[in-house]
Amino acid sequence: MKFFIDTANLDQIKEAKDFGILDGVTTNPSLMAKEGISGAKNIESHYKAICEIVDGDVSAEVISTDYQGIIDEGEYLATLAPNIVVKVPMIKDGIKAISYFTSKGIRTNCTLVFSSGQAILAAKAGATYLSPFIGRVDDITWDGMALIADIAEIYAIQGYETEILAASVRNAKHIVDAARSGADIVTCPLSSILGLLKHPLTEIGLAKFLADHAKANG
Repeated sequence: MKFFIDTANLDQIKEAKDFGILDGVTTNPSLMAKEGISGAKNIESHYKAICEIVDGDVSAEVISTDYQGIIDEGEYLATLAPNIVVKVPMIKDGIKAISYFTSKGIRTNCTLVFSSGQAILAAKAGATYLSPFIGRVDDITWDGMALIADIAEIYAIQGYETEILAASVRNAKHIVDAARSGADIVTCPLSSILGLLKHPLTEIGLAKFLADHAKANG
């Protein structure tokens, strides 16, 4: 399973890359705003900066919701760097746009997915990635991991090539559960990835090893 980091923070992206486990980046308008990035030129420069750090795919989200607007914006984003993937919302015009982008060889990430039916539509349109929001599904007392498992089963049966990118991942357990449920990729904050390192028995064991070493060596 691949690890993407869900942020627009350059320092966190660099840290994840230095950690040696970074496969890609996802962003959205909210994450850009969180970093104080606004205005078309500044956003363009920021995407380019991210793509210079990351070798893997970088999802850049359109903000248009009409077909022509999505096409115009997506085609422009795709020119910024060869590893840009156009992030398109799961709406009627979004699916139409994904079909168009597929025909033009432009890779896409279908976002804001909350059902298996939506996942089928995205795969039929040729989306490169599918982003089910598991945390938000859990928030409404449904089961986000069951959704991942359902989509993975459908894609396997039907032979769809769209990769399942588990989004709205909020902790280390989500990552483990997503891997078990069949996600191809998780995208999450760096803190969730680093959370995989933590276990109290590891800390206790290391402390004992160091203590024993110090005792044996005076």
